[in-house]
Amino acid sequence: MTETTTQYGSPVLDKVASLVAPIISDLGIELYDLEFAGGTLRITVDTPAGQESGVSLDTIAVATRLIGRELDHADPVPGRYTLEITSPGLERPLRKAAHFAREQGKEIAVRLTSAIDGHRRVQGLLIRSDSSTATVALETGEFTFPIDQVERAKTVFVWGPAPKPGKAPKGKPAKSKSAQESNSHNSITQTEETKS
Repeated sequence: MTETTTQYGSPVLDKVASLVAPIISDLGIELYDLEFAGGTLRITVDTPAGQESGVSLDTIAVATRLIGRELDHADPVPGRYTLEITSPGLERPLRKAAHFAREQGKEIAVRLTSAIDGHRRVQGLLIRSDSSTATVALETGEFTFPIDQVERAKTVFVWGPAPKPGKAPKGKPAKSKSAQESNSHNSITQTEETKS
C-alpha cells in the first residue's frame, strides 16, 4: 500500500486548502493554518509577512461568507461541521516550519515532546529556522531543536514597560488634578448637551 503525503495531514484538508486558496488570495491575505478537530473546521488567515497590521474584522467577515459559500457548494468535508475563520492573534501558534521561518526575530515559547540537552521548555528569541530545525537564543547560548519534536510553540507578545502611576506617556505632559477635573466636567457637559 502506498502512503500519500499531504500538506495538511489529510486529503480532506488538502481539498479545503485548494478551494479556499484563490478566495484568500483575492482578498490579499494568506492561509496561515488549517485544522479540523472536534467538528470545527478552523481556517486561520493572516496578512502577508512583513505587514505591520493584522487582518481586519471586515476582511474576516468577507472571507467567512465567501469561503462558506464555496464549501457549501463543493462539500469537501463529510458530515456536519462548524466553520471558523480566524486570525492567528498576537501570540500565534507555530505548527509548521513555515510558521517558524515567518516569525524569525521574535520571542517564542516552545514545549518539546521530550527533553533535548536538558531542555523540554524553552523561551527565547527565534534567530534561525529551516525546513527541519529552529534555533533560539537563550541566556546560556543558542539552542537548536528539530521542529518535528515540538509539542507546542507560540510567539510571545512582549509588553512594553508599564507607565509609573501619575506619570504621562513620553511626549505628553502630565495633567494636573484641576485639569483632570475640568476635563471630566466637560465630558459630562458634552454628554448632557447631546441628550437635548
